Amino acid sequence: MLSGQQSQPHHDHIGDVIAQLDHLVVGKNTQIKLSIATLLAQGHLLLEDLPGVGKTTLARALAATLGFTWNRVQFTSDLLPADITGLSIFDVARQEFRFHAGPVFTSLLLADEINRAPPKTQSALLEAMEESQVTIDGNSYTLEQPFFVVATQNPAEQLGVYPLPESQLDRFLCCIELGYPNVEAERVLLTGGDRRQMVDNTPAMATLDDVRNWQTQTSQVTTAAPVLDYTQALLQTTRQMASEGACANGLSPRAGLSLLAMSRAWAFIHGRNMVLPDDVQAVFTSVAAHRLTGSLKQGAPVTREILNLVDVA
Repeated sequence: MLSGQQSQPHHDHIGDVIAQLDHLVVGKNTQIKLSIATLLAQGHLLLEDLPGVGKTTLARALAATLGFTWNRVQFTSDLLPADITGLSIFDVARQEFRFHAGPVFTSLLLADEINRAPPKTQSALLEAMEESQVTIDGNSYTLEQPFFVVATQNPAEQLGVYPLPESQLDRFLCCIELGYPNVEAERVLLTGGDRRQMVDNTPAMATLDDVRNWQTQTSQVTTAAPVLDYTQALLQTTRQMASEGACANGLSPRAGLSLLAMSRAWAFIHGRNMVLPDDVQAVFTSVAAHRLTGSLKQGAPVTREILNLVDVA
């Protein structure tokens, strides 16, 4: 375990952001912190859970609290790629094609029930999530920064869903589930009024400049050699388990970079400018499970086993 006194990074009012989200999305502090960490690591978030547990509310609460503009796209079997990215339409008066931007041109895009759309439509988000741009008719259009995709996914056993391909899953830095609330949180939800109305009336606790500043500070969090050794040991173990048939895929080098980025963000949120092995462990399942098996639920037992197998130097 790394030890020693560490200087505290600047947080401005990120604690206020988390506190307000805790008020809006009751009893889900860990999931809220993972969501914020995903944004600070400049990644995208996949929420995998049953309908009705608060996935959309979390996305709306993030947008309202962070001061983001946001759009929602309901993914269905007849949704077309142009319905997400936009399209060029011929303007008769000007005798030219004019680009009409789709809902992807926003700060936070809620891709609701993303696995109800066919793979061709899902793939419309690949370039946007990886390059922060979309290309239409040979022209590239840059998206807003920060650009944050929050996608919800229904369990694979439900009817009418298309499993996300590995290339799409890999674009999501983090995958979490909210689960049912505990008794105390559920009582607050049952007696506290309409959560969505509360979100609509909530003030922004940050600006785009705040978020960009936090992202920059997060990227400057230090990762010492022992943490890199531990991270590499985790990666190697996933590949060994994949070769033995315990999971579908081992983690790639890009997944390793994602794990380190999330670990830096987790350290930053908790007031440190150096990553500890505890930070890697805290985010490992959310980064690795969906990449190992295609599903958080199926991959979580595998990640817990890996964490038990690999010793911290």
